Parts: sequence; C-alpha cells; structure tokens
Amino acid sequence: MTAPRAADPARAAKALSGAAAAVLLLEGIAVLFVPRGIVQSDGLGWVRLTVLLALSVVLILSSGLQRRPQGLLIGTVLQVPLLLTGLYSNAMWFVGGIFLLVWLYLLQIRKDLVGSPFGPVPDPPGAPDPR
Repeated sequence: MTAPRAADPARAAKALSGAAAAVLLLEGIAVLFVPRGIVQSDGLGWVRLTVLLALSVVLILSSGLQRRPQGLLIGTVLQVPLLLTGLYSNAMWFVGGIFLLVWLYLLQIRKDLVGSPFGPVPDPPGAPDPR
C-alpha cells in the first residue's frame, strides 16, 4: 500500500530536505568518533585522520546544501564513503549501514509524497501557470 500524495508537495519536499540535513549532520558527527576507536585498535596515522576529518567536514557542509536541487544527490553520493569508513573501524559497517537505510527511507518517503526522489518538486495539478 502506498501513501497518498501530499496535498502540498513543496511543503513535503522542504520538510524532507530538513530531515536529510539532520541525517547528514548526525553522520558527520558520527564520523568524528571513528578516530577514537581506531587509536585503540589499529593505530591512527595522519592519512586516516585526514580522510576522516575531511569526510566529516564534507558531510556537515553538505547538510547545508539540502535546500538546493542537487543537495539530495550529493547526500546520496556521500553515503558510499560513509559506509566505507567500515574499513577503518568494524563498528562503522553497522553505523554506516543504519545511516544508509535511514537515507534510503527518506528517499522513498520523498518519492511517495513528492513524486520523485530527486529533482525539482512538480507543480500540483490545477496550479496556476507561473508565467
């Protein structure tokens, strides 16, 4: 059973972009905890630290891009390096997987409410022509 389409797709898209921004912000914070786990097990070199800090900064900055049309696409692409942090710390396979599932759920909700997981919000039927 699919959810009924939102009465106002623009409002639904705006709310879901806020949720996506929150998820990316939480992902960026979670990545900041990885160096602590690496120090205790494998050792933390400057390359690993640089990669993790850069990924964290990119995730946090991309949370601010969620209002833009390409924001969801950027966030979706960033799920891959987040999941790959599992190569540094085994716990991140689980944490990254959970975040990936949450992200896919947000995309599915957006598709159900707005009509497409990416791209601009379509005008509702019967809306006046903006020209």
